[in-house]
Amino acid sequence: MTLEQLRIFIAVAEKEHVTQAALQLNLTQSATSAAIAALESRYGVKLFDRVGRGIALTQTGRAFLAEARGVIARARTAEAVLHDLSGLKHGSLSIAASQTVGNYWLPARLYRFQEAHPGISLNLSIANTEQVAQQVRNGSANLGLVEGEIDDPLLNVHEIDGDSLVVVVGATHPWVKNPPRLPEGLLEGAWILRERGSGTRAMFETALRGFGVDPAKLDIRIELPSNEAIRAAIVTGSCATAISNLAVTHLLAAGKLHRVEITLPKRAFYVLRHRERYSSNAERALLSDIGLSDIAPNGD
Repeated sequence: MTLEQLRIFIAVAEKEHVTQAALQLNLTQSATSAAIAALESRYGVKLFDRVGRGIALTQTGRAFLAEARGVIARARTAEAVLHDLSGLKHGSLSIAASQTVGNYWLPARLYRFQEAHPGISLNLSIANTEQVAQQVRNGSANLGLVEGEIDDPLLNVHEIDGDSLVVVVGATHPWVKNPPRLPEGLLEGAWILRERGSGTRAMFETALRGFGVDPAKLDIRIELPSNEAIRAAIVTGSCATAISNLAVTHLLAAGKLHRVEITLPKRAFYVLRHRERYSSNAERALLSDIGLSDIAPNGD
């Protein structure tokens, strides 16, 4: 069994598709399939069921996935220790971020870090808050940055300044000329919101409860998995949304969106680290370079 076989198995398990995993790994489909077949043949187990044109993990495969992720995480830790011996000349960091942080807050900061440390390669994946926490837990990400609060005994969670949620509508929405009575008027309009599990959705629902409004009573027409999709739907439609101010600043300035005058709480962002995993020099330098030196871990 090799680390490469484990990496391939994890990718196939996460994608539940051999071709998509091969594309992610920059391998041929035949090489990807051969790696899975070699594992199954050598140990006399079946890791995947072939269901129609797709595949699904068997019970054995699900049990093995957790162990495979653990081995790969430990290999990355060993690699980080070796890179640390050469200072910040070589190394890599995997960062997972939720939508708003990853699309609007983090990219410029990562760019500045990479210019200062060109030998450190950076990999950013974007998912919702719960998925980011899972990546930090299983070791596929060194750091996570999210909008939603996380309560997990395996993770260190550090709060930092974030953004503000705003309620916006398209320029032709009735609320532009006739604002809703607040807060009960929010129940009279139709909404497009982020999916459950996103920090934006959780924060908005918490704010509504604070106003005495039951989120379950909202007329939610569509749930969408990204801020970009929501903005496109809202600009030309007749629905409202709650979204980060960072995601709509330019559209508000251009008059394509209108902000409904309702004050929503400011929102913190959170940095997630695994309590028990090694913290490399590159990780500590990134935290310092993006202005988080006060939470940069000391651990080893």
